[in-house]
Amino acid sequence: MTEPASVSRISPVHLVAIVCAAQVLVQIGAFFWPALLPGMMRLWSLNNSEAGWITAVFYAAYIVAVPVLVTLTDRLDAKHVYLFGVGATVLGHLLFALIADGFWSAMATRALTGMGWAGTYMTGLKLLADQVDAKQMSRATAGHAASIGISGALSFACADLLASLGGWKMAFFCASLSAAVAWIMVALLAPRRARKPVPPADGQGLFNFLPVFRNTSAMAYALAYCIHTLEMSALRGWGVAFLAWVAASTGTGAGLLSPTAAITALGVIGTVASVAGNEAAIRLGRRRLIMTAMAASILIAASVGWVGTLSYWGAVALLLVYGLVVWLDSSSLTAGAAGTAEPARRGATLAVHSMLGYTGGFLGPLIVGWVLDGAGGMSRAGWSVAFLSVAALMALALAAFAIIRPRELAGDRGRQNEVNSYSP
Repeated sequence: MTEPASVSRISPVHLVAIVCAAQVLVQIGAFFWPALLPGMMRLWSLNNSEAGWITAVFYAAYIVAVPVLVTLTDRLDAKHVYLFGVGATVLGHLLFALIADGFWSAMATRALTGMGWAGTYMTGLKLLADQVDAKQMSRATAGHAASIGISGALSFACADLLASLGGWKMAFFCASLSAAVAWIMVALLAPRRARKPVPPADGQGLFNFLPVFRNTSAMAYALAYCIHTLEMSALRGWGVAFLAWVAASTGTGAGLLSPTAAITALGVIGTVASVAGNEAAIRLGRRRLIMTAMAASILIAASVGWVGTLSYWGAVALLLVYGLVVWLDSSSLTAGAAGTAEPARRGATLAVHSMLGYTGGFLGPLIVGWVLDGAGGMSRAGWSVAFLSVAALMALALAAFAIIRPRELAGDRGRQNEVNSYSP
């Protein structure tokens, strides 16, 4: 019996390449708003809290949409859900360029873009998980995370370049066009899922998340990912504004490395660190790598606001190192959740993992904005307390992760050590 034409014979390597390339195109505009934040605050007369809300609503929409969209991939082909998400991203960027003119219109259109991200980020990973061998999944996850990291890094530089050439509206028009190209690419090249999903043996409903919450290993990775994403979104959401304030307050010219260029470099470094971190987790043990990265981020976050405000170049150096340690465990956390999930509930597990993560992503920019306004505006004390707040939350996450002690993955050196330690 011949295979249906809609199911293409494609190698796992080619599938990973297609999905990763599409992710770069669809996510390239995700951080145009924080990249252009200082100018948009002046243009629309926004205070820090309002700017934080516009950044955070992207994550809020993600949180609401992701449990539905990603869980649906346990029953529907992930490709179809992915294409829906890309379509929402195209529309969100387009409407921002056409109608956004202040706080409320920006909130609405950024929320639509956040819903689009909910339908593309983890669903793209699920599309790979459905068709890639389990032994290749950890590296496929790292490659997928790298594509997201690359797009996040390029997002800042592209926003700055496009806005300088044709204004902020042109930047968001281009983001919409790029996402449309990604939609066409996946629609034409990515295969549909060849096998029908197997329902869970317990017969419980699709949206029953209790079995996911009872999986303590997956939940440990998800809880750590929550604060990891809080830290990451706070850094990306306010990094340009922080460096711009330091440059202005110290009277330092940014020269070749402007605030947007510095955050672009941070994203590139973070992407490399994420892939390298996953390889280190395989060789050294996933728990060890993650706990080391979390401890290092606590130390650096506690010093950024106080030390970094003294010098622009000192602030740039600290943020680059901070970005490296923040991203170091990014792929390892997501691979840990996916790898310890029950196969029939992998979509639901990734939905919970992603929902918790972007709850942190929603809170990160808000916390920084609230702290700055509570401190009377941007100041050395305000930035110090803001970054200290992030460090304190990461310390709590590290303690919880150490107490739960999640399982390693097949192929991790730490997993082999666990097996050996229980040998008779």
